[in-house]
Amino acid sequence: MATAKSKLYPDAATALAGLVADGQTLAVGGFGLCGIPEALIAALRDSGVKHLTVISNNAGVDGFGLGQLLETRQIRKMISSYVGENKEFERQYLAGELELEFNPQGTLAERLRAGGAGIPAFFTATGYGTVVAEGKETRQIDGRWYVLETALKADVALVKAWKADHAGNLVFRKTARNFNPACAMAGKVCVAEVEEVVEIGAIDPDHVHLPGIYVDRLVHNPHPEKRIEQRTVRQGE
Repeated sequence: MATAKSKLYPDAATALAGLVADGQTLAVGGFGLCGIPEALIAALRDSGVKHLTVISNNAGVDGFGLGQLLETRQIRKMISSYVGENKEFERQYLAGELELEFNPQGTLAERLRAGGAGIPAFFTATGYGTVVAEGKETRQIDGRWYVLETALKADVALVKAWKADHAGNLVFRKTARNFNPACAMAGKVCVAEVEEVVEIGAIDPDHVHLPGIYVDRLVHNPHPEKRIEQRTVRQGE
């Protein structure tokens, strides 16, 4: 009986080899520092590829996550929703060194979902009458105005999950799921970084959050840093 081939690669650098190149568009999962593919981002930095367009909810923080790629000037354009945690992002954007395509967060999520589902565009009321709608088609439907938003697709998707089997079936952990499934589906090729790898059949099919058909390569990172953006504790009485 034939067995399925494992999608597991020995490390992040090997998993990105032959996939990433200058000028590509990448979709990177995560929300702030929650659920980001730490090892894959570091390997992308070390690869030296440049002039990248990166689709991600935000750009990490200074010195960590996608913030590392901003420091090395590997990102040409960000397609994002929130950028307030990264001073280098702000500096480059205000200096005209970084292109930015701003999206309402729900619109960004739906643009990625549409890209993965093969839907070329959709109408949304979000952003009508604001700078978000400038240069875009608008249409009145049932008495309400809508903005036409196009789908987002990427050459490569980099995502983070909690668990995977060797066939690439993924399970996410709580809020770390965030943008990861949508990014994975929107990428022509998807590389997933996971904390635990199990044998095929060990994950109950009903527990699979993203089927392995969307995942091409796996990287095992059992001990990610999982930094916290802003840790707030109650002062002692």
